[in-house]
Amino acid sequence: METFKKLKMYYWPYKHYFIWSIGFLIIVTAITVVYPMILQITIDEVVVNGQYNWIPPLALGFIGIMVIKGIASFIYQYTGDLFGITSVYKLRNALYEKLQFLPFRYYDNAKTGDLMSRLTADVEGFRFFLSVGFSELIRFVLLIGISFAVMFYYSMSLTIVTLITLPFLAVVTFKFDKAVHPAFRNIRKSFGRLNTKVQENISGINTVKSLSREDFEINKFNDTNGDYKDKYLQTSYIWAKYFPLMEFLGNISVVFLLSYGGYLVISGELMPGELVAFYSLLWYIMWPIMNLGFVVNLFSQAKASGERLLEILDAENEIVNGPAPISKERLNGDVEFRNVTLRYTENAKEALSKISFTACQGKMIGLIGSTGSGKTSITQLMTRFYEPETGEILIDGIHINEYDLSSLRSSIGFVLQESFLFSSSIKANISYGKPDAAMEEIIDAAKRAQAHDFIMELPDGYETMLGERGMGLSGGQKQRIAIARAICADPSILILDDATSAVDMETEYQIQKALKEVMKGRTTFIIAHRISSLKHADEILVLENGRIVERGIHDRLLSQNGPYQRIYDIQYQDLEKISKSHIS
Repeated sequence: METFKKLKMYYWPYKHYFIWSIGFLIIVTAITVVYPMILQITIDEVVVNGQYNWIPPLALGFIGIMVIKGIASFIYQYTGDLFGITSVYKLRNALYEKLQFLPFRYYDNAKTGDLMSRLTADVEGFRFFLSVGFSELIRFVLLIGISFAVMFYYSMSLTIVTLITLPFLAVVTFKFDKAVHPAFRNIRKSFGRLNTKVQENISGINTVKSLSREDFEINKFNDTNGDYKDKYLQTSYIWAKYFPLMEFLGNISVVFLLSYGGYLVISGELMPGELVAFYSLLWYIMWPIMNLGFVVNLFSQAKASGERLLEILDAENEIVNGPAPISKERLNGDVEFRNVTLRYTENAKEALSKISFTACQGKMIGLIGSTGSGKTSITQLMTRFYEPETGEILIDGIHINEYDLSSLRSSIGFVLQESFLFSSSIKANISYGKPDAAMEEIIDAAKRAQAHDFIMELPDGYETMLGERGMGLSGGQKQRIAIARAICADPSILILDDATSAVDMETEYQIQKALKEVMKGRTTFIIAHRISSLKHADEILVLENGRIVERGIHDRLLSQNGPYQRIYDIQYQDLEKISKSHIS
């Protein structure tokens, strides 16, 4: 029950629904136990003793309690569902909110399909137990308790003889629970892997088709799906193994009832109607115990689901606001790194090693180097996507840990190499960082990003709805909308992470020309593989293996005959050969 205790804050505020449900459940259960008593009176008083005057009141009484039971059943079921649905509404919101604030380090190891499975299948499994499992458990207890009391009233000795197999049934049920819980946890994990496989395949369908790997992906899915099937079959085996044994023990009790109960009727110690009522009451006890497997099943699934949900809720968010966070409407944009070292995981090699530099307000800083040299890591530290192992990062002379996270990040505009667009209108995508932006601001940002013209050629212009991840637009068009989004947010610090890699040289030139106006007064970091994208920077940092190996302006770096010169030669030697051939 530890899992349910930890999740109590999400369902206990709605306990009034649960209490109403249980209140009417007691009425329904009490009426259920009245049925055998009416049957007993009918047999003993009407059939055996011939008191036919009992028939009208018994019939009317039976109709009355049926009406009461129908009304009570409706309220019990509806309030029970209200309890479960309202609780998981709050729980699902809490999970989604937690995912929004978990650090990048969490997502480095998480799988999208598995997270989706937790927010859907696992939440639903937990809801079903709240709506049905809790009340079924209480119903079983009530049914067994009231039935016991009535059976003892009829015959204490017959009750003891009939229920002699009850302890054995309880032991089998306990063993069943021990076996079925880990089996259901394995099912949940396997279902998460299945979701991940489907999600990855759909996201990467272009790659699959372009490389003709459909058969390979089908085989991989078959393996994952086969694992899910095997996990379910293992659980089915447990059910098939224990349930017949539970049913056998229940039927043994029936044998004892008919044998000893028949003897009591013959000897005159028990009336025939009481024996018939006893038979019904016996199944009111045996049926809940035998079907305790159903409740155990629900409990095990809910417990397994709850544990997976707690893994998200209990995940440590290492990047949080300090005790008195500083919130500024706008930053100046002076950035300073002091001896900063970063590792993405504890035992990994250093992604950055003793990085130090200063970027004054309004300056443009270029970052260049081979893949994995640490260019993007520098910019991710500025926004506190990750925390450095050692060193300090200051903006406007204040340590970034002292800033309010929302205030800090809203002052830094990102344009990534892989532009992500939401499944909404182009207008909504551009104004995503500034939801209250006027239409004039949106159009101005699009014009500066060289996106206005192609947007106006679309059927609905700025109201054009985009497909998932910007489906329907070219890579260059998506990048220009992403640049417009960053411009519209009007950040103090602008980070362009290879932002023009997907556009042609002419469009890149036009965007850079427009960005010169945008960069005025802002600190800008340009990560690029093309020297043409950053040769006008106020300072260029050349990185290798997480270290700054060169720094300076374009002309000075060319004169040093170092790594920057080598990159330049690789990118421009072909152009030089072409121009020489034209001259000759």
